[in-house]
Amino acid sequence: MSLSEIEKKSLEYHKKDTAGKTETGLTKDLSTHHDLALAYSPGVAGPCREIEKDPDAANLYTGKNNLVGVITDGTAVLGLGNIGPLAAKPVMEGKAALFKKFANVDAFDIEVSSSDPDHFIEVVAALEPTFGGINLEDIKAPECFYIETELKKRMNIPVFHDDQHGTAIVALAGLINACEMQSKTLQGCKFVFSGAGSSAIATANLLLSEGVPKENICMCDSKGVIHAGRTDLNEFKKDFALDTTHRSLHDAMVDADVFIGMSVAGAVTPEMLLAMAPKPIVFALANPDPEIKYSEAMRTRNDVIVATGRSDNPNQVNNVLGFPFIFKGALAVNSREINSEMKKAASTAIAAIAKEPVIKVVLDAYGLEDMSYGKYYVIPKPMDPRLVCVAKAVADAAIATGVGSETEKYRKLCEECDSLKEKYGND
Repeated sequence: MSLSEIEKKSLEYHKKDTAGKTETGLTKDLSTHHDLALAYSPGVAGPCREIEKDPDAANLYTGKNNLVGVITDGTAVLGLGNIGPLAAKPVMEGKAALFKKFANVDAFDIEVSSSDPDHFIEVVAALEPTFGGINLEDIKAPECFYIETELKKRMNIPVFHDDQHGTAIVALAGLINACEMQSKTLQGCKFVFSGAGSSAIATANLLLSEGVPKENICMCDSKGVIHAGRTDLNEFKKDFALDTTHRSLHDAMVDADVFIGMSVAGAVTPEMLLAMAPKPIVFALANPDPEIKYSEAMRTRNDVIVATGRSDNPNQVNNVLGFPFIFKGALAVNSREINSEMKKAASTAIAAIAKEPVIKVVLDAYGLEDMSYGKYYVIPKPMDPRLVCVAKAVADAAIATGVGSETEKYRKLCEECDSLKEKYGND
């Protein structure tokens, strides 16, 4: 397949100056012989001895507590599929760069050459002394569910598969606001999913945790509706098998309140959109091309709210609104995990930021004169500095649920959030 223009420009971007997108840096002065003696031998024995006595001292004397491992096996990379771990490295470097840019969290990418989930689990679990958290990335379903579950059992640091939960958290934030605008409630909506992979199942599970009845969720895969009569379902799809006469996505869309697409371009036709309930919500998140084009959906119905995964459309569901700040919050309180309450807190905090007046720094970043909460703006923009407050919400939820504790780092995060609110409160 030939390269698009943006891909050709990206080649030049990646190779200019220093190849790649990340590098290591120093946090301490190393300009004198004395500095060298403190940083390495013989002085470094001091922190080593303290950590041997108390493993938690690693958070005081090393960068572990601000370091995330971005780890993949390269089996489900963006829209490229199973391209292998080496070809996945530019994506993993990019993820590491986003951690640093948006949340000042250090991240290091690790590409694991392994086709065996159990071997992959052994490799990642053995890295626990290095990292404060693990961001699993671009691992195909259903193996990704097993890998994350087993690593969470074995590791005492947060393990988070962003392709599942990151999409789910940001989508939920947008759905909270879209439902409010459409005078609907999450719990009262009829949901239809196109796609039954990792992100779809994680989103559906997050909806369940918000009180949406399971019978209100109709999930479709490439073979049609996931119904109780099918015998070809894995254990994760079986959880969403409905007792229904619907067999196709077309059937399921009739009178649906919300469509969530995590599948392929063109899955939804204008006729299907017209069959939905009044004031529908369409989250067509297939990338790079959504299940129905934004412009086509808006032409078809004037009462619809539409979100996509594209930056050139309003309401972009972008994982960068979530994962940097979710980890920042978890690391600030030495959390052992990222639990359901922390995920929901992130969604609620992201949704709340969209309701705030859009500040000038955001308008300038996007070349806009005006933007405000409404059907064209249900999700905040990634360049909004107030997203740091999502980290505080996550940290608060970790403390409230007993998986994290107040630390000096947490207190600094609270101060940072308060400072941003004061700075931009009257922007």
